[in-house]
Amino acid sequence: MENNIGTEELAHLEMICTIVHQLTRDLTPEQVKKSGFGAYYVDHTAGVWPQAASGVPFSAATFQSVGDPITDLSEDLAAEQKARTTYDNLLRLIDDPDVREPLKFLREREIVHFQRFGEALRTVQDHLDSKNFYAINPAFDHSGNCNK
Repeated sequence: MENNIGTEELAHLEMICTIVHQLTRDLTPEQVKKSGFGAYYVDHTAGVWPQAASGVPFSAATFQSVGDPITDLSEDLAAEQKARTTYDNLLRLIDDPDVREPLKFLREREIVHFQRFGEALRTVQDHLDSKNFYAINPAFDHSGNCNK
């Protein structure tokens, strides 16, 4: 499941980058300046450079993983909700139907991913010893030494 969602998330990134490219590829220098896109243009021209709206570039530091299935699935759930919120915010700001429709599709997929991660979390929890729930990382410490 994680592999399938990860592959789909890369496709989401490709879709967003394509939308940005299509919207910016024919900008004139005057449009670049007027839009506030100047600093970005100086560094990247109209090339796609994934970054947050705040200007922080995408990096591997964005990913969170500690190897504990409960922790990692909870992080996955939060990431899907954050993505959905971002799409909600974009849809409030954008009125171009050619941009809105793919964003609405991507938003729907984030909801499905949230549901799948929720199912996986329930499965992990169902297979835990209730006495050790959250007390040890069953994927790592089978001896329970962290409880001593």
